[in-house]
Amino acid sequence: MRAIVIEKPGMISVREVPIPVVNEDEVLIKVMSSGICGTDVHIFHGEYLGSYPIIPGHEFSGIVEKVGKQVKRIKVGDHVAVEPNIACDNCENCLENRQNFCANWQGVGVSMPGGMAEYVKAPEKAVFSIGKLPFDEGAFCEPLSCVLHGIEQVPLKLGDRVLVLGAGPIGMLLAQTAKIRGACTITQVDKNESRLEMAKAYAADVVCNDLESLKGQVFDVVIEASGSKYLLENSVHYARGGGSVLFFGVPKNDLMILLSPFEIFSKSLRIMGTYTSVRNSMQAIRLMESHQIDVRPLINPVLPLTSFNQGVQSLVEGKAGVMKVMIKPQQ
Repeated sequence: MRAIVIEKPGMISVREVPIPVVNEDEVLIKVMSSGICGTDVHIFHGEYLGSYPIIPGHEFSGIVEKVGKQVKRIKVGDHVAVEPNIACDNCENCLENRQNFCANWQGVGVSMPGGMAEYVKAPEKAVFSIGKLPFDEGAFCEPLSCVLHGIEQVPLKLGDRVLVLGAGPIGMLLAQTAKIRGACTITQVDKNESRLEMAKAYAADVVCNDLESLKGQVFDVVIEASGSKYLLENSVHYARGGGSVLFFGVPKNDLMILLSPFEIFSKSLRIMGTYTSVRNSMQAIRLMESHQIDVRPLINPVLPLTSFNQGVQSLVEGKAGVMKVMIKPQQ
């Protein structure tokens, strides 16, 4: 089969590799849609978790091609997606329902071969049906699950005023999720004008390309969705007294920022982080099926497997109109 391989940071190749052989408890999936995530870009640049060489891709959906002898729940022909964070279910963190901090964690597309290939395998326990969702939408199960887990960390109340810093696909999903959780206004900030235009049509009530032009200390909830040093450092200035700040965007793994402890103290701020997801996949599917969360406007461009590098570069350069780059391994 054909697969994208990140040989080492900064080096991508398209290789012919063997189709994975499933063990008794595993499922072989024919990958139909695989989204490029910001995490994939970090792995490409050597800025995040990841072993090399690695087939990336942890946001994907497809058709079950083969199942191992012990697989009972999943059948050949099922349309499925995968929870890419493989937990052992037996360490202290797993036993206290913190599978995202599993001591023996493995990640499809991070430490295990991922979905930027014609086929991928995964343990049955990580595979679930996407029902009648189209494959492109099914590939959003993982990023939307992370968004839902993040929003669940925030004490978001009916009528809250929310500021979202960043208008990429994740920022858009965070804005839409905050809106259905009861936010009365969503203000969204980004330098990319084409993304702001989309944000206005998506969930944002107010958009802005200059953070400093906003009035500070008025937002009940501030969500940083870019991983930018500037936005991370300035996020606390825009939260009201007693407000909340959520760090969601993935920064470089060696990034250091400056925050004012006195400001955090004097405003009694809640500052939270969020990491991956914990059992949010069914929520994600139901919200997409109902179109309360609509990911369809975020899918652009759609590219064949051989254009993976082009997709990464378009994200790095912030090209106009580029949102969730969706790769079609079967094309």
